[in-house]
Amino acid sequence: MTNTPARVTATPAALEFISALQTKYGPLLFFQSGGCCDGSSPLCYARNEYGIGDADVYLGDLDGTPFYMGSDQFEYWRHTQLIIDVVAGMGGMFSLDNGTGKRFLTRSRLFTDEENDLLGTAVLHGPQV
Repeated sequence: MTNTPARVTATPAALEFISALQTKYGPLLFFQSGGCCDGSSPLCYARNEYGIGDADVYLGDLDGTPFYMGSDQFEYWRHTQLIIDVVAGMGGMFSLDNGTGKRFLTRSRLFTDEENDLLGTAVLHGPQV
């Protein structure tokens, strides 16, 4: 049996920060910004305060927190694993990390040819929350 690589992962520091935000705000979700307003930051929202659309792509969960991006952006990033980290700084204007002194940051790496073969072409669209 083969292990399909995760399209999105998180560092231990990011998982710890997610847990702290969950304690304060309840269930969360992430949406990878496409560059407008907040650059390419992963934006963190209370799960019931952000509407996922049919054209949004579900990339996976970070310790139970779903992660999405727009389908147009996914076409550019489909061969890339997103690695969510946390660093000092200001979060995105509408993101729950704003004002905490920390912010989420997306790092990335290209999937290998073998990993791309395992991922295939299947993409999950629309609401998963």
